[in-house]
Amino acid sequence: MSRIKTALISLSDKDGIVPFARFLSQNNVQIISTGGTAKLLKENGISVKDISDHTGFPEIMDGRVKTLHPKVHGGLLAVRSNIEHMKTLEQHGITPIDMIIVNLYPFEKTVAKSGVTLEEAIENIDIGGPSMLRSAAKNFESVTVITDPEDYTRIEREMEDNEMSVSVDTNRELACKVFKKTSSYDKAIFDYISR
Repeated sequence: MSRIKTALISLSDKDGIVPFARFLSQNNVQIISTGGTAKLLKENGISVKDISDHTGFPEIMDGRVKTLHPKVHGGLLAVRSNIEHMKTLEQHGITPIDMIIVNLYPFEKTVAKSGVTLEEAIENIDIGGPSMLRSAAKNFESVTVITDPEDYTRIEREMEDNEMSVSVDTNRELACKVFKKTSSYDKAIFDYISR
């Protein structure tokens, strides 16, 4: 277990994030964030680095492209015990990302509304979110990935009890939740598009 130093937060459902992000910030975790999430955190006095400042590239295409960047996925996927991976991070100025807090555009809620158009449905297919979740979950030995607000309190307690780190067993459990979530999300998209 190593100390969590950098967290990326990008949320559609922002319930409960302010106190958890405040806890992270107060414990010297650098927070990187996107769009509306960054705005909410800043409004609540929490120090945030905008994703475009982190990547050196602006959010483009109405936010369709913001986290699909090597400085995000390299930071998530680097195996910390692999010397070559760590050299690559250093060579390209990529900061390891130790935690992500991400949930997805509400595709299922959107398509459940009466009169929803195909265009509305398509705009609620999240691309960057599942990509980050899968990158982080693949590297669960080094990265804590939270997609459920119900987990904030217990992860905060674990971090308080373990010098701001999260166990590999907890990370594995959280990764399993991610793969279950992304598979059901993809199935919902398939079911809708194929109708």
